[in-house]
Amino acid sequence: MVQVCLNGERDATDGARIPLTPDALATAAAEAVAAGATDIHVHPKTPCGRDSLSPRVVTPVLEAIRARVRVPVGVTTGAWTEPDPAARVARVHSWTTLPDHASVNWHEPGAEEVAAALLERGVAVEAGIWSGTDGAARFARSPLAGQVLRVLAEVTDPNPGTAEETARALLSELDATGADRPILLHGAEGGTWPVLRLARRLGLATRIGLEDTLTLPNGERARSNAELVTQALLTDAPERP
Repeated sequence: MVQVCLNGERDATDGARIPLTPDALATAAAEAVAAGATDIHVHPKTPCGRDSLSPRVVTPVLEAIRARVRVPVGVTTGAWTEPDPAARVARVHSWTTLPDHASVNWHEPGAEEVAAALLERGVAVEAGIWSGTDGAARFARSPLAGQVLRVLAEVTDPNPGTAEETARALLSELDATGADRPILLHGAEGGTWPVLRLARRLGLATRIGLEDTLTLPNGERARSNAELVTQALLTDAPERP
């Protein structure tokens, strides 16, 4: 599985290639799926470019993307969208169009409540466990751990020289939790490609897109999410026993 992360917290200052509007996101999603992506992660944005959980923002994005592709579509519920956990839960309950799944960062305040609200509404949960946080320990204690769709093992180390080591340490933390859920491993910025190559070698699901990196493995600026997906699928094959 290769998930495409279309835009993330990026905005117009990161370049015209970042899809922000529903139409631009739908086009980017269609191109990425044609290139081989099998799942979509998106940050719906207000007209001014701010991530939002408002149904007036989420619905047009989901409808536009689903009109173009037939793969699962997920959204973020990061704390920056609504700093007050109760407001985040209220937003989830206010959705009129539901995503297939939503990511919940387990180190953030209110993660359990947001995840419970999503599950109550029939939205699958991706448990975001970030390196350098206590997310893995919190997840290990969570009564919801066995109910999530998968774990997003998010390596926040941007150093290409150390990101793989950080990724292996995070995987060890997750293994110690005993949570038997599928893992999607991915990196960020300079650590994106080393971590993606590790995920491919280990046979783990992974993701790629302009949220995680703006550059190709050779350092050149990526022209689109589709180009990043194409490059991801050309990386190392899984290790054999």
